[in-house]
Amino acid sequence: MTTQAPETKIVDSYKVACDGGEGALGHPRVYLQIPKEQGWVECPYCDCKYVHRSVAEDQAA
Repeated sequence: MTTQAPETKIVDSYKVACDGGEGALGHPRVYLQIPKEQGWVECPYCDCKYVHRSVAEDQAA
C-alpha cells in the first residue's frame, strides 16, 4: 500500500479554510493564515499545502 502525496492548492487569499474535502470523512474545518514572507501554509490535519498565487507565479518564472 502506498501513501498519496499531500495535495497542493494555489489560492488567491492569505486566509484559507480546510476541512479535508471529503465530507463526513474529512476533518474539522480549520482556518489558516498564510504568512506573507513565506507564501504558503500546510494544514495540520491533512498536510494539504496552500500556496499563495503570487509565490507560485514567482517560482514558475
